[in-house]
Amino acid sequence: MGSSGAPPAFVSIVLTVRDEQAHLERLLESLLSQTPPFEIVLVDAHSRDRTWAISQQFEHAHPLIYRGVQRRGSRGIGRNLGVALARAELIAFTDGDCFADSGWLDAIRAGFEHSDVVAGRTVAVGSAQYGLLERVELFQRGNDVTYPSCNLGYRRGLFLRLGGFDPRFITAEDIDLNLRAVETGVSIRYEPDARVYHQVRANLVRFLYQAFWNGYGRKQLTEKHGALWGHYRLRRLVTNQRTLTAWFRLVGALLGYGVRVFTGFGRRLDSAPAPAPEFDAASA
Repeated sequence: MGSSGAPPAFVSIVLTVRDEQAHLERLLESLLSQTPPFEIVLVDAHSRDRTWAISQQFEHAHPLIYRGVQRRGSRGIGRNLGVALARAELIAFTDGDCFADSGWLDAIRAGFEHSDVVAGRTVAVGSAQYGLLERVELFQRGNDVTYPSCNLGYRRGLFLRLGGFDPRFITAEDIDLNLRAVETGVSIRYEPDARVYHQVRANLVRFLYQAFWNGYGRKQLTEKHGALWGHYRLRRLVTNQRTLTAWFRLVGALLGYGVRVFTGFGRRLDSAPAPAPEFDAASA
């Protein structure tokens, strides 16, 4: 039951995946353990491994609550398609390299009673060397807008009014969406009991690759939203670099930021609203 005594609200769980055969079964099993009613909408960006085969197995076993489709494109394109296919007013996002605590969806529902945007607690699992590093937070109107879309909830009406995820972003499309949400006056509700466990990168090369693209995405944010450095907590950013791995991450991110500076001419993002969520009925 909800906190008001009403039955739990129906939620659409939307996830995008690519080459996640190592993690997908664990994620889907964790989602099936959530409190109903819910549905699962998976968008696979044409994986090259067994990801799509695993998805089809789950759809065959749970046809009333599970739907998988394939669509090439950015994570923003995939998530927008997932929302277009979803049936619920409440949307909860997660990713293929995660798995959810059994009380995750109940906590997301509780957050929606207070705000149209809900962020949960994302717990890193795997190598402590890479998992203990904190997010590089960005604050806007008193809200931390860097809560990731692997553990994020949006009310459909707000999501559609915002135009969904901007598919032009390589990374940071979730930060962009959160920025646009708080600019409308919405506050992001943080629910620490909405726990999702995220698998960190397995080695230094993949870790630095992720850091590079995160930095690249932060530069895309400044192109679209203007200078944002004044909204970072710079002292905390510097003092959090306590380990060699943390400094490697910072250098990798700055490199990605710089590459976007010098290669983004002619294709910079402007401040125009993001395109409306795309939905190609023929592809679904």
